[in-house]
Amino acid sequence: MRIALITPYGREHRNGNWHTAARWARFLREAGHTVRTQVEWDGRGADLMLALHARRSFASIRAFADRFPSRPLLLALTGTDLYRDIHEDRDARQALELAHRIIVLQERGPDELAPHLASRTRVIYQSSPDIARQPTPANTFEVLVIGHLRAEKDPFRVALATAYLPEHSKIQVTHLGSALSEDMAETAELAQRKLPRWHWGGEVPHKAVLKRLACAHLMVISSVMEGGANVICEALAADVPVLASHMPGNVGMLGEDYPGYFPVGDERRLAKLLSMAETDPDFYADLLSHARARRGLMRPEQEASRLRQAVAEFEQGSG
Repeated sequence: MRIALITPYGREHRNGNWHTAARWARFLREAGHTVRTQVEWDGRGADLMLALHARRSFASIRAFADRFPSRPLLLALTGTDLYRDIHEDRDARQALELAHRIIVLQERGPDELAPHLASRTRVIYQSSPDIARQPTPANTFEVLVIGHLRAEKDPFRVALATAYLPEHSKIQVTHLGSALSEDMAETAELAQRKLPRWHWGGEVPHKAVLKRLACAHLMVISSVMEGGANVICEALAADVPVLASHMPGNVGMLGEDYPGYFPVGDERRLAKLLSMAETDPDFYADLLSHARARRGLMRPEQEASRLRQAVAEFEQGSG
């Protein structure tokens, strides 16, 4: 099939949406489809549209639906879509109604959708190939935070948590990701000066991020809103356990019984979990055991199979 894949962020952004789009384009091409990845649909003919982000891609979604009302339109929902826009934004809600299939990125995603959309919804976990472990630093307990500095990520929660760690702790936190505003950059510089256990590494190439992840002890994701974070997939692929804010997108990735949750915005509880991960081998082993169990859901072959299946429902006029 000729597939128009719409992502609101181009290659230059290098964010989660872009990585998802690039990976999905590869999976679909490997299955024999022709894929054109665009920020906005150019109006050229396509047998199917696959759009990421209901609100930001709405102009393309509406144009395609108007021109080809009977051709399949698949919509993948991101975190801001699922947990904000579809509840508040008229365009995002209309995009849901226009879509023949709705893709969510973790098992709690369907909870946010109206009952009449259930039969159209498919869960496709994101994935990462295995990342070979590298030796961990000798005299520090290396903790990583990965993601751009923006409000939805609550990016300084881990920095604040370091102030509550015991004096003898060997924890060092590195945050990798660019600041998306001057205010964020200024706050990061201030936090770095005031909190010696926290370091802002800024934007680094994705390969370098994975290299750092391969030798980390732990990753933290402190988001207040998340659709299904690919950094969780990458941490599990590197055999790195995660501490995560207890919100639906993270629970949908890691499971209800995962032991590494802290309440959203609670740096004191996060500090306690960080300290436990550093000093309590049983707790760390429990985190690792649960992470390894969830890893099976997030392998590339699983993601590719589910995506191709969602598209195949519409091949040769079926669906």
